[in-house]
This record gives sequence, C-alpha cells and structure tokens, in this order.
Amino acid sequence: MHPGVFRFPGGCIVEGTDLETRYQWKNSVGPVENRPLNENRWHYTFGHRFYPDYFQSYGLGFFEFFQLCEDFGCEALPVISCGLSCQFQNPDPTKKGVHVPLDDLDDYIQDALDLVEFANGPVDSKWGKVRADMGHPEPFNLKYLGVGNEQWDYDEAHGGFGPVFTERLKKFNAALRAKYPTLKLIGTTGPNSEGWDFDLLQPRMKQLKVDLYDEHYYRNEQWFLSHGLRYDTYDRKGPRVFAGEYACHGDGKKWNHFETSLYEAAHMTGIERNADIVHMATYAPLFAHVEGWQWRPDAIWFDNLRSFKSVSYYVQQLFAMNKGTNVLSLTMQKQPVAGQPGQDGLFASSVFDSTTGEVIIKVVNTSDAQQPVSIQLQGMKGERDVQTITLHSDNMVGENTLDRPEMIIPVAGSCTADAGKGATLITDDLPAKTFRIYKVKK
Repeated sequence: MHPGVFRFPGGCIVEGTDLETRYQWKNSVGPVENRPLNENRWHYTFGHRFYPDYFQSYGLGFFEFFQLCEDFGCEALPVISCGLSCQFQNPDPTKKGVHVPLDDLDDYIQDALDLVEFANGPVDSKWGKVRADMGHPEPFNLKYLGVGNEQWDYDEAHGGFGPVFTERLKKFNAALRAKYPTLKLIGTTGPNSEGWDFDLLQPRMKQLKVDLYDEHYYRNEQWFLSHGLRYDTYDRKGPRVFAGEYACHGDGKKWNHFETSLYEAAHMTGIERNADIVHMATYAPLFAHVEGWQWRPDAIWFDNLRSFKSVSYYVQQLFAMNKGTNVLSLTMQKQPVAGQPGQDGLFASSVFDSTTGEVIIKVVNTSDAQQPVSIQLQGMKGERDVQTITLHSDNMVGENTLDRPEMIIPVAGSCTADAGKGATLITDDLPAKTFRIYKVKK
C-alpha cells in the first residue's frame, strides 16, 4: 500500500473506559515480558460479542509501532491521552477518578514530552536511552503528535460543561510548542462529521492554531454519495485536515463489502481533489482478528495463520499507489465531478506524477447504469496508450474472505486514447458500480 502516515495505537483505546485503562505508552516499551496486561476499551461495549476476549498484552507497543513505520517507509502519528476517559461512557467531566482535573494534568503533559524524547532524543537523555537500550540508538524522527482521540467540548444545550477538551489541549500545546516548536500538533473535532459538537470544535481548532485537526466519520451509503463536495468549501486559511478515521458503515450491512468500498472510492476523489486542505487520510481500523472484532469496516483481516485484504483495502491501495505529485483540475460542465445533479452518479479526480510523467485519472461510477465517459486531456496531443485498473463486482454485497481472499481485486487492462480535436481524448463505456483508473504518459 505504501502509506504516507500510520496512526497508532488506535482510537478509543487511547482514552480507556476510565483513566486506569487508558493506553499508557510507557507501559508498552522496555522488555516485553515486563509489560503489563491492559483491558481494551472495547472489552464489553457491544452485546453482540462475548467477553472477556479483548485485552492488550502490549507485546506490540510504541517501540514496535515506530519500527513498523520505518518498515512501511511512512511517518509515525502516535495519539496520546489528554486526561479525558471515553466521553461516550463518561459524559460528566466533573466525575472524580474518571477525568483528570485541569490543574492535575502535569503528569499527562510530561508523558507527551517524554514520548517525543523517546522517539527523537539523544541516547544520553532519559527516554532516548530507553530507546537505545531496546536496540535503536538512532532517533525515529517523529514529526506528528495527536492529543486526544474523539474528545469534544459541550455547549449549554448539551451538558453545559464548557470547553472540556480544548482547555486541556491548550495546556498540551503550550508545553509541547515551548520544547518542540517544529513538532506538528493534531487536535480533533470529535466523533462526528457534522452537528453541534463538530460546529463547536472546528473553529476552536483554528483559534488554538493546531497544525491539523482529526475528523472521524463512519457514515452510511447516502452520506458518502451526498457529500462529494465536503472539502471544496473548507477554510484554506485555518489548520489542515487529517481524516483520521472514516469508512462507509452501511445501513443494515455493517461489514466490508463491495458497495460500501465503492462509495469510499467516490469520497476519496474529493479528498484527492482537495489535497491542499486535506493533508492526510487514514482509513480505520486497519487490522482485525476474525474472532476478536467489535467493528467490521476494517482493512485487513486475519486469524492465527492467514490474512486477507478487504475490498476497502484495495480502494486505499489504488489511491495510495497512484496519488501523483500534483492535483490537476478535472471538471464536468465547469463543475467538480462529485456526484452532483446531472452528473449521473460519477465522481472523479486527476493528478500528475512528476516522477513517472503520468497523468492519472480516477473515475467512480456509482450509478446502476453504464455511463459513457469522455476525458479530454488539454495540453496533450496525439494518440496515446492508456493503462487501466478496474475494481468491479456484480455482487454489491460481495466480499473477500479467508477462504476466498481474492474474490474482488483490481484488474489491469488497457485502452487507446484518440488524437481528438486539439487534445488527446479518452472515450470509454464505464460499467455500472465501477471504479476505474486511467494512466497516460505525458
């Protein structure tokens, strides 16, 4: 997949059911045999899963996560506790023992400072030595740090507790920026993509001058089909966006299957088109055990011996492996191709890759009918060979499984672009419910 960024250790496990069960990165480093067992935040949340079956041994800890990032060749993005336990389970921020009072945050802020030292500090520093003793004297060159997962503030109509999260974030920002001014800090707009909590937090992220803020949205099919222009109107003068968790979480079909993956591809054309504001995006969750899940739109599934990649994984791979270096304008009737009225369920984006000299066009047909597609490559002349990659299934609820891991996978092909009238022209009949990539050498 060649990801650009890897977010860890996860989402709500960062917060924990309470402070005692929050993820504490210092417990996840050092000799593996000395790391304590921790209860997972999702241990007993859902009635459809038996428990106890959801613990963390910390055998895979922050040191190993940093090593994974090196293996992946990507940036590490750890997320730390801001002193708030899971607010879904603990909505009252004044409850003792569940959330840390503002005046008692010093230890949590020190944990954040120590984490940066563990990742980047010299071997003669306290936490740099821990890293070196584990076999990695070179720094990990950490550049990003997320503070809090799905935290939020309250307005008068929803509890009246005020800026519960942002007051804590201010303290973390002040300490981290004072000691590590080049570190990019990431805030959050809570668990929703819109609504009172999102509307409250989004402007506060700009006020706090975070570098990025983390948006999460698990939404149904209709949301993905109707929000193709989500990022086109975002404020370009504020912080950049990190789409840290998202998936099409189907109505009544809450698992990885072809239709929801197709709509994720449609949504990602909007992310790509707005790469100037959406700097990072990570589909989540990434890994899930087939007998240990609490959430089913996951990218990679495994048992103790085998693994398979979901259709959603292949969507992510197709974008990541064909992301290019520069966004190109692509319009239909002078409008972005984003499932708008009159666009027949089409979504599209285009990039240029200066390293390969290729123009790469991604088109998603979400409609139930085959669509004639015509792509005029202005500034390019003459007939060209076109490479295509197609993701399609006739079974909308079709999925990959351990026993049939490649039921739905991308298929390579080719076509020819004609000389056209003054510009190279690709014409194609794009089947219903299909994601296709066109690659043309400039």
